[in-house]
Amino acid sequence: MSQNDWQELEKKLFLRTINRVPVTLVRGKGARAWDDQGREYLDFTGGWAANSLGHCPPVVVKALEKQARTLIHTSSQFYTVPQLELARLLVEHSCLNRVFFCNSGAEANEGAVKLARRYGKLRLNGAYEVITAYNSFHGRTLAMTAATGQSKFQEPYTPLPSGFINVEYNNIEAIKQATSEKTCAVALEPIQGEGGVNIPDDDYLQKVQGWCREKGIVFILDEVQTGAGRTGTLFAYEQYGVEPDIMALAKGLGSGVPIGAFLAKEEVSVFSPGEHGSTFGGNPLVCAAAYAALKYLIDNNVPAQAKRVGNYFVAKLESLKQQFDFITEVRGRGLLIALEFNQEIAEKLLLACLSRGLLVNRLKPNAVRFMPPLIITEKEVDKALGILRDALEETRKAK
Repeated sequence: MSQNDWQELEKKLFLRTINRVPVTLVRGKGARAWDDQGREYLDFTGGWAANSLGHCPPVVVKALEKQARTLIHTSSQFYTVPQLELARLLVEHSCLNRVFFCNSGAEANEGAVKLARRYGKLRLNGAYEVITAYNSFHGRTLAMTAATGQSKFQEPYTPLPSGFINVEYNNIEAIKQATSEKTCAVALEPIQGEGGVNIPDDDYLQKVQGWCREKGIVFILDEVQTGAGRTGTLFAYEQYGVEPDIMALAKGLGSGVPIGAFLAKEEVSVFSPGEHGSTFGGNPLVCAAAYAALKYLIDNNVPAQAKRVGNYFVAKLESLKQQFDFITEVRGRGLLIALEFNQEIAEKLLLACLSRGLLVNRLKPNAVRFMPPLIITEKEVDKALGILRDALEETRKAK
């Protein structure tokens, strides 16, 4: 089948939930991908920040092949070694004590909220409300849509589940004013990814943690996009001098293999048997892959590389900003970076990059996002920047 045939088939078969980029990818290696016509692309979308080690990393492929020949799936009523190895690695390298595995970031955040609500019922006189932020993104389930502080995601599905209060991000006073006897938790992204790569003040999360400690409520960090080395440390909370009570993970944890997790401190780990579960969560196949990916990240200090190359990338983008007056802002930490414009040109820019062999993410009508694999090099960044510069020039002429 030709590329057009595959894309026509998609139109006939799939629910219309996403506007796809007109390319059919069939193969990937490292930071590169190839379409069904054999054309090569530099991939700076990284599976929406999931491909932490790039396409088909050998360490993950080897782990999958070995585990697939041994034990693919069994229910969590039985002990399995890959699950326990991954749990130990996460606990040893974080500030948290207990782990639950699931399949996605939405499930990880759902589980985190359920645990906080259970804590509220048992320890906070039945408190159940969770304070979240505007421009956040916590997942696509109904409850996480309510938690997500963006009306474009919420309005199609009203009435939404109750119990979520959305307030201004990076504003501790807004959290204080929203807190009541019904509040059991505050849940935030350390850096808002889907909302625009919005970076808070350096002391914001410390203030939030202090308020949660003062009120005895649970401090949740959604590190689905910022975790697994993406922002330059293994977990973003390490850069802000805080320790969450509960943390949600997914995306880069499996380096492209679908896995989610939430971790909790001992004092808030109040679930009893039967109060939460997942059929596929933490099965041996995905845990073996995630263990291999996470161990490689840690053993090879990949987050430090992400920090170094990310700083290099941001500096180069700032130089581009001086050349193109319609670029208004460069925002980023590690290899989670956004480029914002003073007009709605993101779609045109995406297609101009695509035609030149660079994959980027349209974040908003006036912004694009870069989430390359954490193993990206300065040389590959330079090649991407050359393409981006030409695409920006084309976009400027087309205005």
